[in-house]
Amino acid sequence: MRLLLDTHILIWALNDPSRLSPATRDLLEDTGNDIFFSAASIWEIAIKVRLGRVSFDHRPGHVTRTALATGFEALPIRSDAAEKVEELPLLHRDPFDRLLVAQALCGPLRLVTADTQIVPYTDLVMLVS
Repeated sequence: MRLLLDTHILIWALNDPSRLSPATRDLLEDTGNDIFFSAASIWEIAIKVRLGRVSFDHRPGHVTRTALATGFEALPIRSDAAEKVEELPLLHRDPFDRLLVAQALCGPLRLVTADTQIVPYTDLVMLVS
């Protein structure tokens, strides 16, 4: 299975896997699955760090290096995914999440998230805890 991690799942998987359910950890550790993280997530992390979010202490470069060292694959933002955002209904206004949905649709990839607001977009969304 080809899985795209949303930003929170990415951070939890790398820094605090105990926040993920055993089933989700098994999914991410299954060597038969290809695990991707998006350049959009790294961009989102960079913006939150720059804005000085007190509860957000993850550096984008560290997240990227750790994800790659873990065996996750970086997913660039392609123009077809950026264009796809225009077609999405305004169910959720977070621009990063909307881009992740578009990337999942263009992949196709299963988007792994804990955000219930993303679920109505597509059957490709996999809601986990």
